[in-house]
Amino acid sequence: MEPLEQLYSQIITQIGEDPTREGLASTPRRAAKALHFLTRGYQQNMDEVINGALFSSSMNEMVIVKNIELYSLCEHHLLPFFGRCHVAYLPRGTVIGLSKIPRIVDLFARRLQIQEQLTKEIADCILEVTQAAGVGVIIEAQHLCMMMRGVEKQNSSMTTSVMLGTFRDDSRTRSEFLHLLTR
Repeated sequence: MEPLEQLYSQIITQIGEDPTREGLASTPRRAAKALHFLTRGYQQNMDEVINGALFSSSMNEMVIVKNIELYSLCEHHLLPFFGRCHVAYLPRGTVIGLSKIPRIVDLFARRLQIQEQLTKEIADCILEVTQAAGVGVIIEAQHLCMMMRGVEKQNSSMTTSVMLGTFRDDSRTRSEFLHLLTR
């Protein structure tokens, strides 16, 4: 049994269950496998995710990828939070392959996180990789740590945004992004 499986077995015992009973016998292995999957962002690196998919382009208008599903684990309670991420950037000579933006979102989401930091990490990464004139990232998510425990508010959600470069400095660019999100 690998160390993480042993720890899950101990957790099951500590909550008053028998990790050897039929329904739980394979749970430590499955839970360890699931946790490795849910935190696979720690085993990835940006160069492998981008995989050379940066292309020269004269495009200098806004590029938006909306409604990217994301799933992460709250670093405070190890409970899931999930939602949608919207990413926009203003290219300055380079565009990134379309599928790479959701992959970047997943790279950071598949780590223990808080939503505020996740939003910033995605924006900083897109700006650094593309050298864009500006980047905007908005995440809307629901947190099971608020829904299942604590205040137990089922309909609450959190919205975070990070605006960099032109998105921060030019209110028209920011407004265009926000307007296009509602279409």
